[in-house]
Amino acid sequence: MLTKNIDWEKGYETLDKEFQQIVQDASLGKCLVDKLVKVWLKNSQETVILIHTEIQGQYESNFAERMYVYHYHIYDKYRLKNTEVVSLAVLGDEKKKWRPRKYSYSRWGCQLKLKFPIV
Repeated sequence: MLTKNIDWEKGYETLDKEFQQIVQDASLGKCLVDKLVKVWLKNSQETVILIHTEIQGQYESNFAERMYVYHYHIYDKYRLKNTEVVSLAVLGDEKKKWRPRKYSYSRWGCQLKLKFPIV
């Protein structure tokens, strides 16, 4: 579904190096995004998609939170009219019961949730 909607004739642009310079968070340590790619949608001259792909080889208790932090930093840096961020996770660990798919919290009617696909 993802690749069918991308206009490959317009090409793509990697943004990894630019993003590496801005993503730092003291509580999470050094933050490094595995891949950040800018693509354009078919049938849309104006919508740009920033695809954030995180490759995780072992269990990490705060992985879902880190996905949210990266997602937000990408959004914050590149937010423009008609730009969207899509975050994906590739899990390569051996813990079959550990499959984080979302980060969320809520308090006093305020709710935040990021759901992301995993493979």
